Amino acid sequence: MLNQNFEDPYSRVMITPSEVMEYLYCPRFTYFLNVVRISQYEDKRFKVLKGRHVHEERSNHNKRYLRKKIPALKKETDVYLANESLHIRGIVDEILFKKDGTLSPVDYKFSIYKEAVFLTHKIQLAIYGLLIEDIYRIPVRCGYIAYIRNGTKTATVNIDKPLKTRAKKIIKDVMAIIISEIIPKKTPFRIKCVDCTYKNICV
Repeated sequence: MLNQNFEDPYSRVMITPSEVMEYLYCPRFTYFLNVVRISQYEDKRFKVLKGRHVHEERSNHNKRYLRKKIPALKKETDVYLANESLHIRGIVDEILFKKDGTLSPVDYKFSIYKEAVFLTHKIQLAIYGLLIEDIYRIPVRCGYIAYIRNGTKTATVNIDKPLKTRAKKIIKDVMAIIISEIIPKKTPFRIKCVDCTYKNICV
């Protein structure tokens, strides 16, 4: 007879939106970090350190600032969100409470806007949107990326049903690697390997 109290050992495994972004960059990132558990040593990377410094400064000085072009009544900053059924936890930079009754996540990026929002950034916002809807029980229809390198440019991302569905599918793909413990194929775009923290052990 099966033990009725049996608990799936992966039921409480939690990943972050940043880890999902790294999976989209290369699936082997998930394997090395979440299966083999080799640290990525990201604290040594200049862009990460600089981005954190800039974000901390803006967060401290802009806690009450609301962007004039976004119809928001108030905002919450550095909000911890988690959902065990989605296996996701993370801290969203801002949640905007908008005049139309919806909520919107805002994520800061220490990078330059290049006339288009990367898929990784869209998926990250969609994941925050899913978490916000689950916790606040208020709809999320769009989110914003604030590109803060060389000034600030804010891009709008529509968080519609297809994007949310795609985000859930990607989360399942990440969890499949963690559960199976099978190393996935390398990214076909080898240029990505140049700046990868795992390039010396990825064979």
